[in-house]
Amino acid sequence: MATEQSTERGAQSGGAYTSLVRWVEGLSEAAFAYLLLVPAFLVLAVIAFWPLVSTFNMSLHADSISGAAQLGEFVGFQNYVNLLTGKLDTVALPQPFLDPAQPFKSALVVTLIFTIASVFFETIIGFGQALVLDQDFRGRRWVRVAIIIPWAVPIVIQGMIFFLLFQPGIGFGVDVAQALGMSGTPLVDSAEALPILILADVWKTTAFMALLILAGLQSVDRSLYDVAKVAGASKWQQFKMITFPLVLPTVIVAVLFRTIDAMRIYGLIETTSSCTTVPSLSCLVVSTFSTRRYGTASAVAFVTAAIIAIVVSFYIVKYWRDSQEGI
Repeated sequence: MATEQSTERGAQSGGAYTSLVRWVEGLSEAAFAYLLLVPAFLVLAVIAFWPLVSTFNMSLHADSISGAAQLGEFVGFQNYVNLLTGKLDTVALPQPFLDPAQPFKSALVVTLIFTIASVFFETIIGFGQALVLDQDFRGRRWVRVAIIIPWAVPIVIQGMIFFLLFQPGIGFGVDVAQALGMSGTPLVDSAEALPILILADVWKTTAFMALLILAGLQSVDRSLYDVAKVAGASKWQQFKMITFPLVLPTVIVAVLFRTIDAMRIYGLIETTSSCTTVPSLSCLVVSTFSTRRYGTASAVAFVTAAIIAIVVSFYIVKYWRDSQEGI
């Protein structure tokens, strides 16, 4: 009797397995690809989405500075209202979130200026470097090494380099800054320190853009250039009609990665100048969190994540439209 029951259960399990195999085999290629991504999505949900949900829940509570509890009473979206209306600028935040009267002291404005300027220059310079590295010339390997070296420098070392470079009596960058109309201590002024931070980021991260764009350039079919030469196309026409359209999707992806990273800027600011002098959104989160204002810090962090999500959505839509148009 027991043998018959075990045999029946084995047949049932075998039948279920066979049905599962047939179901998987009947899936389309796209559906099967999504099925393979399910474990990755589950891990992502645990690692990324759960902390995001937890942060959002914390942002709906008041700060509890003096009490033993980490969070105060439930206040709903009051933290967001206070943040966006400026009520927290002089009460809970070390630097204003958005103050039109002090643009270089406002974390949102500083973050956007830094992101737009640094990503723009890194893309232009990185594209030029990639075009050079895509050519076949003697010593190309050494040129690649020279371009990659700044990218390999740790953020702390990068920050100290530019900190010493613009220190009065130590670095020659002070003379350059004064020649450009800056003061003798540019790192203590928000408006003067921000261009230096952009320069430091461009110096280090341009190599990242160059390598990604170079990968796109090397995937272009070289026979297209031979056909263009036979047709009498100039170098500029070849770049305009072949190189740029075919490498544009790679450029968009590279810009997306750099934009996300630039909007989270913190370490470079803290090691070169300070978050007090040049506040960013990440600086605001860390500074507020260190004062035990967990509800306010969570609201700033969630708003930062929302801004990054909007930017990412813009790039994704742009990439999708370009792919639909066959660019």
